[in-house]
Amino acid sequence: MKKKIILTIFAVAAAVFAILAVRDYLREKNAGQELAELREQVKTETTVTPTPTEEPEKVQEEPKPEEEVQEEKEPVEIPIDFEQLQAINPDIYAWITIPNTEVDYPILQSQSGDDDYYLHRGIDKEYDFAGCIYTQATYNKRTFTDRNTVIYGHSMKNGSMFHGIKDYANRDFFDNNKEIIIYKPDAILHYTVFAAYLTDDTHILATYDMNNDEVFEQYLGWIRIQNGDLDNIDEDIEVTTDDKIITLSTCYDADSEMRYLVQAVLTEVEE
Repeated sequence: MKKKIILTIFAVAAAVFAILAVRDYLREKNAGQELAELREQVKTETTVTPTPTEEPEKVQEEPKPEEEVQEEKEPVEIPIDFEQLQAINPDIYAWITIPNTEVDYPILQSQSGDDDYYLHRGIDKEYDFAGCIYTQATYNKRTFTDRNTVIYGHSMKNGSMFHGIKDYANRDFFDNNKEIIIYKPDAILHYTVFAAYLTDDTHILATYDMNNDEVFEQYLGWIRIQNGDLDNIDEDIEVTTDDKIITLSTCYDADSEMRYLVQAVLTEVEE
């Protein structure tokens, strides 16, 4: 009788483990699927006017008064339908794209008072293990005008969310994929990657006062000395206290106490 009970317990335990394994497999397999479908809906292709092969004949025009010479600047074309996105969820305020990776997602920030609201919630605010790409309202504004805007995302095994930023551990990839683009409703921000490294789970913005020039300078110096096997630093890119940077942060494999960070400096703004 006792042996039968033990066998029953083992059978139940095995069944539970099997169910959990299937759940985890499906969770990882389908991670980011909703956001990928959303991407197809809200991203538009920008059109580029081809350069004519022959320069057209110039027409001589009468000189215009100085006040008429200045042309009105065309607003930048934003290839993201933010109106549609914010109708779905007003917490969506930007979009991040890293060429040659799967990173191509909306950025959210909850105003609920819970900085990690989107850690395990989808854009519909329902439970989703993969969560969303997000920033924390306590530490960062939605304008990307802070000295260091930290952007969080899970690293899913199917390659979605921020899994792709770990490609920067490869030196060749690091050297040849320097651009990160952030779209806002009224501007395009271009960033250049200058650092990628493995570190612990210290909360950067709660630890360092980025508004203090001396602290920020010391922090930038600390970045420069990272030299682990997965760390890459571009010594040719100067970053100073006058600059604005972004930090992309994701967990490193199964180690919940480690983070892989990719950092980039703002180099161009299109408005």
